[in-house]
Amino acid sequence: MTVTARTPDPWKTGRRVAFWSILVSACLAASNLRGGWLAGSTSVFAIGLEFVGDVISSTVVLMGMLIGAKPADSNHPYGHGRIETITGLAVGFILVAGGIGISYRSLQEVDKTHDPPGLFAVWLLLGTIATRSIMSTVKFRTGRRIRSASLVADAWNDAVDILSATAALVALGLTLYRPEQFRAADHYGGFAVGLVIVFTGLSVLRDGSMELMDVMPDLLFLEEIRRVAASVPGALGVEKCRARKSGVQYYVDLHLEVDPNLTVWESHELAGQVRSRLRQELAWIADVLIHVEPSPAVEQRRSS
Repeated sequence: MTVTARTPDPWKTGRRVAFWSILVSACLAASNLRGGWLAGSTSVFAIGLEFVGDVISSTVVLMGMLIGAKPADSNHPYGHGRIETITGLAVGFILVAGGIGISYRSLQEVDKTHDPPGLFAVWLLLGTIATRSIMSTVKFRTGRRIRSASLVADAWNDAVDILSATAALVALGLTLYRPEQFRAADHYGGFAVGLVIVFTGLSVLRDGSMELMDVMPDLLFLEEIRRVAASVPGALGVEKCRARKSGVQYYVDLHLEVDPNLTVWESHELAGQVRSRLRQELAWIADVLIHVEPSPAVEQRRSS
């Protein structure tokens, strides 16, 4: 029997990643804002503003995880996990608003004559791309492992930062290469950064909305639930299997097929064993509601 390794503490893991993300984003924001101002680069300064939004969004994610980890109570029998989805939506709104603001600001001075940006701004952008690549990879892996919507949304935010910084780097390079011909390229690079952020924010909002509408998880997850449930001796099959997400975990509704000759007490005990096995082996399951049904296979054998 294949046993799925449990995540030690998905909420704690997510909080740790979000905390370090805030620190790194704050350092990147400060360096790019100051560097963009000193270098006279609109695109680099726009990247700095984007990182200010990242600090805000990562703080929102961290707050969501702190609240979402609270245990269930009488008013919240399914826990507080949905706040984590809501914080993912908040990140989407921050991205859209920030992208619009960056695009608008980048075009404000596009027609003005000024000196070309300083060359050291290129090194700032290269360092930004390298740092964000590492952060995005860590967040994607962690977010998908613990099934955190807000952490994955934050990872997409970092991925957009890479694309934005690359666009800014190209625009800055053109301006430095031929200042007379491509003097406005740096401004248009900032505008492109803003557009990319807007479209990414809309994508994050779409994913979060689907989660609030209780969209079913991937078929692979459902098959894993069925496999673990069927591994319990006495469990003859699973007729229906539904799951809805709350935070980083799922609440499962299961129709378990058992031998119709079992007593009510025996069926109840078997259902309890299946519930315990699912929660033990699959860390992403918060709880399971099991409905016991007579197995049609046993009924067919009896009638034949």
